[in-house]
Amino acid sequence: MYDVAPLSDLPDPGLLGVSLPSGERVCLIRRGGRVTALRDECTHQGMPLSAGELHDDGTVECPWHGARFDGATGEPRRGPAEVPVATFDVRVEGDRVLVVPPSGSRIR
Repeated sequence: MYDVAPLSDLPDPGLLGVSLPSGERVCLIRRGGRVTALRDECTHQGMPLSAGELHDDGTVECPWHGARFDGATGEPRRGPAEVPVATFDVRVEGDRVLVVPPSGSRIR
């Protein structure tokens, strides 16, 4: 589990890109007080999702080609992406956001 950011740095609603010690990028998503996390990489062409937009329906839109992913499950909701984005387990302890890498992650 990695301490990645103060909760106060993450707008509600909003997105925040952070890095794990391995260099792997994570897109934190805060909406309605809930925090979730996706790998910060669109499965269409690898662009950072944290540079995109969080929509009212909870989807995260990649700013390059408009692919949308469910912010909680990583499932693609609009093309051109067809492959889900990996999710991270998230815990909030006080003002700190902690993430656990997904299985199959490059992090050991």
